Amino acid sequence: MFPFDPSRQSRRRASRSLTRTTRQMTGQLTRSLESAAKSVTKSAAKSVTKAVTRSTEQAIRETRKATVRSVKRTVRDTEKAIAAAVTRQGAERGVEVARKPRGQFVTVDGMPVHVIVRGRGRPVVLVHGNGTMAEDFSICGLIDRLAARYWVIAIDRPGFGYTGRPRHRIWTAQAQAVLLHRVLEQLGVERPLIVGHSWGTIVALALAADGRRPLRGLVLLSGSYFPGHRTDAALIAPLAVPGLGDAMRAMVPAKVSASLTAQSFRQVFWPQPVPARFTARFPIEIAAAATQLRAVSEDAASMNAAVTGLQRRYAGLTLPVSILAGDADAIVKATEHSVRLHTTIPGSTLRLLPGLGHMIHYGARLTVERAIDDLMKLK
Repeated sequence: MFPFDPSRQSRRRASRSLTRTTRQMTGQLTRSLESAAKSVTKSAAKSVTKAVTRSTEQAIRETRKATVRSVKRTVRDTEKAIAAAVTRQGAERGVEVARKPRGQFVTVDGMPVHVIVRGRGRPVVLVHGNGTMAEDFSICGLIDRLAARYWVIAIDRPGFGYTGRPRHRIWTAQAQAVLLHRVLEQLGVERPLIVGHSWGTIVALALAADGRRPLRGLVLLSGSYFPGHRTDAALIAPLAVPGLGDAMRAMVPAKVSASLTAQSFRQVFWPQPVPARFTARFPIEIAAAATQLRAVSEDAASMNAAVTGLQRRYAGLTLPVSILAGDADAIVKATEHSVRLHTTIPGSTLRLLPGLGHMIHYGARLTVERAIDDLMKLK
């Protein structure tokens, strides 16, 4: 046998075959490594992204909680400062500031609602306006006068006076009407006459339009019944924004808040002066507190929406309705609201009181009483 001695051509073919094989193996190995590297990179990127997302979400939650705690702490401190400032002012004037509720509490779904109840007989329910409270009807003398012949119930609406305003619920006019219905239900009130002043007229109309409770009639005082531009509502609307409103109210010094509240009363009484008995007896420390200021701003901001939903139902009301307004009202124009409502509700009566402003239950209390008596005489 001859020893193996490949030729040059055979060696070139073997070399080329080896080169191709090597390239193929190298390419496959490279592709495998790249695929593995991509998988590892994607997995690592996902892990990093998830970790960053979790960290960011946790930071946002902690920041939100810290902000809420800060706002609540500021609001509490402001309420205490207001109370302390008003107490000092009261002491300087020799006025007793520490006040106790004059009425009783009716609990609805765990929420205590303050009501002043006087007299006996057929029921008359008084619903106050924005910025005041049930005590307003006592100061003007309407509660005591009516209690001589009727069963009088005056309610502190949510957030006003001694009634709280839980944040878990949006207190629309309809929601307040349902609350009023539940309170009257617990008191055993049947077929009441509802007397509403200013924003309280919207609650009265919402209760009448709802139809869940038979009513004797409505007496509506100085109401705003149709959507429109209200400068006071536009200015106070930002204070109704949750969180932002709390922070803005908390930044107002106690003395400034009390002063602004007192100034607003001069506007609502104009052109009449603020009565001395109102200045002496109205609980300014409650009206200037953060809870009531929040209620004022929320009700003002929601007023147009409330009457927009109600106005298409006015023509369908069949119960007796008496409408009263001052023709010099600087808050609500009687011609645009009271006169228009009178033409909308069939059978309603209208009394325009010359020279009187928004608080007609002070300037024309006897006229208001006569309007109540007229409807109470009806069957």
